[in-house]
Amino acid sequence: MEMIDILRWTASISGMIAATMVALNAGARITGWGFVLFSGSSIVWVAASLLDGNSPLAVQNVVLLGINLLGIYRYLWRNPKAESPA
Repeated sequence: MEMIDILRWTASISGMIAATMVALNAGARITGWGFVLFSGSSIVWVAASLLDGNSPLAVQNVVLLGINLLGIYRYLWRNPKAESPA
């Protein structure tokens, strides 16, 4: 198995696990760690895509990484108690 295949499978499997974690709606902590795993998956997809010359997939995963970082912020970093109700 070539390195590019290992990267693709790692990104695919970690993305599927992350999607399951987020879909479970098992609490903020699990969802937040799902976004961490999604971020890792996006980084690996960017690397694999650049090695493969697949620019559209690389750009898509750079954008998804930004979205995933927002998820990490919302579920793991921010302090909801510090926010006032609207």
